[in-house]
Amino acid sequence: MEPYWLWGGCVAALFLLVDLTAALFQKPPEIQRDLPGRFAMGIEQMVAITLRNRASMKLQVVCYDGIPGDAESPEMPWRGRLPVKGFTTVNYPVTISERGMKEFAPAHVRIYSPLGLWSRKCRGGETQTTRVYPNYEPVLRYALLAMDNRADQMGIVKKNRKGMSREFHQLRDYQLGDMLSQVDWKATSKRLSLVSREYQEQRDQTVILAVDCGRRMRALDGGVPQFDHCLNAMLLLAYTALRQGDHVGILGVGGSDRWLAPVKGVQSMTTILNHLYDYETTPAPSDFSEAAERLMTRQQRRALVVLLSNVRGEDGHQLVEPLRMIRRRHVTILASLREESVVRRMEKPAASLDDALEVGATAIYLEERERMLGELRAHGVFTVDTMAKQLPVALANAYLGAREMV
Repeated sequence: MEPYWLWGGCVAALFLLVDLTAALFQKPPEIQRDLPGRFAMGIEQMVAITLRNRASMKLQVVCYDGIPGDAESPEMPWRGRLPVKGFTTVNYPVTISERGMKEFAPAHVRIYSPLGLWSRKCRGGETQTTRVYPNYEPVLRYALLAMDNRADQMGIVKKNRKGMSREFHQLRDYQLGDMLSQVDWKATSKRLSLVSREYQEQRDQTVILAVDCGRRMRALDGGVPQFDHCLNAMLLLAYTALRQGDHVGILGVGGSDRWLAPVKGVQSMTTILNHLYDYETTPAPSDFSEAAERLMTRQQRRALVVLLSNVRGEDGHQLVEPLRMIRRRHVTILASLREESVVRRMEKPAASLDDALEVGATAIYLEERERMLGELRAHGVFTVDTMAKQLPVALANAYLGAREMV
């Protein structure tokens, strides 16, 4: 029996050796990656990689693309066979959870030998960089609805104000309730039916968005930092203002000295996105007095100033006076995020003494916060106090409502 075992061992060793030799001389596939034009934080987008087989035999491979460390893809790694001298294109979804400049490294590829007894690793493709922007999905949704004059479906209500600070927009059929001063008698005589003039708000106003970049904005709300919720709301507000014909500028406060001079036109959304995509929070406390001084220096013409932060009752002595100083020259809106966990705590029934103490402490926290916001309103500062999900629409409506004061 021994010769048979010996012959069997020799044949197996021969197969192993031949399969190993074939594996060593197999040409790795060429890899080419096609990235989308831009990524939005937390939004799934498709990436395509093409694996091209340069060998004269089919290749069995496992490929894991070099996605960024904070990215996820449920369809990686990819396993499959590459046809002889052919190629396979793999489309897979990627979700990136952080903003900024991200790097796609060369892909990791495991190539199996023809008999599948051996495998070797290699890397293919090039290193590519891409920008991950704040979540601009609400902006796209609003733009699509606005094209069909259905923006109110998002909850954004455009308000035409009455008074002399309006400009002519268009002629339209007379509607019940129109003032006689709106009737265009010349057009009416030509059409033999009543025609009214429609007016819209004056354009060329300035909106300054000041976002708190201090350490308090690092807190998570729904798994996303509060700072990113504010940036998402700023994008919708900026787009709304640009569509109204206003200028939009951006100021970073709280350890940040970033500044974007006011820009105009819907096409300027690209400039705003490129300015905001790499904003980061800092470990510094929020110094609202210093922020007010910088704002007053950089924006001397009367404007609508929107400050986005997460204020608390103890901020009163640090926040009220700086906002009063801004209010003397500018129309001012304070947008404050209400934490989802705090709201849930108040809605949850208290089943024990510890629960009751938590509810009591939460109620005191909310009461102090509301007292401070009430003081700001008494000084003529508009306030928005809502949760992250409602912030974009609430902020856009606050802008449309306060715009008549500029």
